[in-house]
Amino acid sequence: MAARGQDWADWVAALPRLTRAVTADWQLRPDGPATHGHCSLVMPVRTTAGAAAVVKVSFPDDESEHEHLALRRWAGDGAVRLLSADPHRRAVLLERLGTDDLSTLDDVAACEVVAGLYRRIHLPAMPQLRTLASYVERWVAELAALPRSAAIPHRLVEQALSTAADLTTDAPAGSVIHGDLHYGNVLAADREPWLVIDPKPVNGDPHYEIAPMLWNRFGELAGDVRDGVRRRFYTLVDAGGFDEERARAWVVVRMVLNAMWALRDETTADPAWLTTCIAVAKAVAD
Repeated sequence: MAARGQDWADWVAALPRLTRAVTADWQLRPDGPATHGHCSLVMPVRTTAGAAAVVKVSFPDDESEHEHLALRRWAGDGAVRLLSADPHRRAVLLERLGTDDLSTLDDVAACEVVAGLYRRIHLPAMPQLRTLASYVERWVAELAALPRSAAIPHRLVEQALSTAADLTTDAPAGSVIHGDLHYGNVLAADREPWLVIDPKPVNGDPHYEIAPMLWNRFGELAGDVRDGVRRRFYTLVDAGGFDEERARAWVVVRMVLNAMWALRDETTADPAWLTTCIAVAKAVAD
């Protein structure tokens, strides 16, 4: 997701006032410099009891709408603990975790950690969440309209189109899935070694989760892309108890869709990212 346009500009302009209002309402005091991601602000705070926490305020889009529901459902089991939520303002109060993420481990060890976390957070579907299938159907329609001359191997496009149809036809509600679980979205903690943060939750097939662990930290695979991607893939599949063919199919679909979006957004197109998408898809598909 990339926020754009006037809505984004308005949100950024209103962010200082919004964060002041949230911290006042929850009777919090700032406790260090704020940080930010692509579409959120995170501010360290102390509660009235002196507990260390963080306030996260996110851009109001589909991805952030139900974050608090997933965190509440997980109840701190494998994930950061939700202390309070203001869904209207897309604000959550969270326990404060450490600053180290899974980039401090080698990639295969990190994949083993994430595979263990998958088993804990993939709980039965929640009626409030959107379905993965509803998104994929729309995305695949965009992919089908891609010109044959597009800079993505046509066999991969055809494979993604065919596979996505199989994966989403009469798809069950599935599980609550994180949607963007990668090395940077797992932080060190005191009460457990590692905890998940920043869900973009939907109801869907848990096999959808694997791809971000393959494309992130891609630069580390230079000179060993095919085998390196496959090492990560099989670690996640085996340790997570996934079906290999279904996991492979979702990786190809996600990487081809990423490549399509990279081509479509010509203003910020990154040739290196397009190459990464195609290389990961090929490594898993071949």
